[in-house]
Amino acid sequence: MPPKTSIKHRLAVPVRRGLHRAVHRGWEWIQRHGEITPETPGRRKFAHLGEGVCIGFPVGAVYGEPWISIGAHTLVGTHCTISAGFVPGLDLGPDLVVRIGRGCSLGRGTHIVGHQSIEIGDDVFTGPNVYITDQNHSYSDPETPIGRQWPENNPVVIGDGCWIGTGAVILPGTRLGRNVAVAGGAVVRGEFPDHSVVGGVPAKVLRSYDADRGWQPPLRNDPPAGLKALAGLAAEDGLNGVQRLQDGLGGAIPDDLREEVG
Repeated sequence: MPPKTSIKHRLAVPVRRGLHRAVHRGWEWIQRHGEITPETPGRRKFAHLGEGVCIGFPVGAVYGEPWISIGAHTLVGTHCTISAGFVPGLDLGPDLVVRIGRGCSLGRGTHIVGHQSIEIGDDVFTGPNVYITDQNHSYSDPETPIGRQWPENNPVVIGDGCWIGTGAVILPGTRLGRNVAVAGGAVVRGEFPDHSVVGGVPAKVLRSYDADRGWQPPLRNDPPAGLKALAGLAAEDGLNGVQRLQDGLGGAIPDDLREEVG
């Protein structure tokens, strides 16, 4: 290699590393200072933004803020849309349209699109890319394109403590009780009771809790395998065994198996 080329190559590596660090630190700075919190000017637009709220940057489409309330210590991921009304600048009347409770966590890319009333309780968690709306297009007139027909509103209520899995769609008229688990990819419409598991397209109740009988159908409570047996799987079956070992341990060693470690 010619001397000039060698010197150029040796210089290029630290330059690339320096640029890499600068780009990532710069982006972290942009994200940190682009967040909407109760301490930033963006808070003034909202009807209410509780203590500890953080809306990650970059944001999605956020508008109709005077009709949006977000409770304390709720975290909103990046690229999330939270909107009230069709477009910015509308007068939506005296009542809130989107209410999000305390201690919630909304996954990256989640969309909450309100026109009449969306109420999300406390401690509600969503995976990424969940879609929640209280409005849908009408298709009753067969002669008019669906996109040009007047839409229909129906309020949505999501109870305290619910978990909504990745990619789920919550349609107008849905009412979820407390601590309802919604499977990823489910399309949900209708009323679902407290302490239930729903999933499918359209979603239906897959499991529910009864105060006298417990979970119906019963939860699986398989006894954990011995640590040495699980380790043997890893030794005998390569990556498949390692995966089964991880599944069996659940990322931790149970107290009653610690004696087997030695």
